[in-house]
Amino acid sequence: MVFHSPLRKRLHLIIFGTDTPAGKLFDVVLIYGILVSVAAVMLDSVEAVNQRYGVYLFYLEWAFTLLFTLEYAVRVYVSPRPLRYVFSFYGLVDLLSIVPTYLAVFFADANYLLMIRMLRVLRVFRVMKLVRYSQEATFLLRALHSARRKITVFFLGVLVMSTVFGCFMFVVEGPENGFTSIPKSIYWTIVTITTVGYGDITPKTAWGQIISTMSMLTGYSIIAIPTGIVSVEFFNEATREQRGDYRVKACSRCGGQGHYENAVYCQFCGHTFPPPDI
Repeated sequence: MVFHSPLRKRLHLIIFGTDTPAGKLFDVVLIYGILVSVAAVMLDSVEAVNQRYGVYLFYLEWAFTLLFTLEYAVRVYVSPRPLRYVFSFYGLVDLLSIVPTYLAVFFADANYLLMIRMLRVLRVFRVMKLVRYSQEATFLLRALHSARRKITVFFLGVLVMSTVFGCFMFVVEGPENGFTSIPKSIYWTIVTITTVGYGDITPKTAWGQIISTMSMLTGYSIIAIPTGIVSVEFFNEATREQRGDYRVKACSRCGGQGHYENAVYCQFCGHTFPPPDI
């Protein structure tokens, strides 16, 4: 997609690119805006602060909401593929950062106080907007994405073991010892395997204590597995970065940023990149 409007192309370079002074200034202003808005939401939850400065925080919240709404609208306008941006991770985060304030207007009835509180807390998700401005966060997301299948298998394995141990505890201990249902027994098993150990439910019989011992030993045996999986992916990502797989370049036609160094086509307009210098 070619930008026919010079203004649209200029805004695209400022918003989606960080290699220009205007783009860096835009990112810095937006980062400070996110931090201040999240701090305002947190302060608004403190009763003493709310009673004294509630009106100011209200207007400040609406100011940030309008600012982020304008930012979201401009991002949709300058995106070569607006729908792709709208349904992307960052697009959904940007939308989630502004929708709660508008929804709170329509849930003003006293019966919806809990809904209003939830909507107000959801505004803290604006902090997730900071991810796009951190190379380290992008590095972490890439590593987690690469390890998603292994982590999923590990998660399912722990869930299966928790279900088995939970069923055993329900049969052995029973409701009289606090294990009133299989789901509650599974909850106890997960708390035990993860070595949290709240102590709100404890086995009383000898067989129950044996199963508890097995659960705890299992937890200590497998707790390091996710760390190893993610560490391996971290090493792989670091190797790719050293090879230059993730060095970014811009499209000369549409100005789109964020392409891999070995990319052949622009992910925004389909323009063919020239072959790399040998």
